[in-house]
Amino acid sequence: MANLTIHNIDESITKNLRALAQQHGQSTEEEVQQILRQAFSDKSHTTSGLGSKISKRFTEIGGVELPQPIRSLPRQSVNFGEAS
Repeated sequence: MANLTIHNIDESITKNLRALAQQHGQSTEEEVQQILRQAFSDKSHTTSGLGSKISKRFTEIGGVELPQPIRSLPRQSVNFGEAS
């Protein structure tokens, strides 16, 4: 396994990482490894479109009901006739 060193991280970020690690009963290193694993194990970020990502985000917070747009038939294309 490779090692990774990250320099110049905000103190607030390291403080939050330590707090999360403590909440989960693990070391800060283990917490960071878990965060990275989760970030890269989610295959949907590479295969889904923007709409799917937005839907997933709102589903996680309970969803949102939006009115359905009124759809109409497509317009007829213009017929310029044949060139003479």
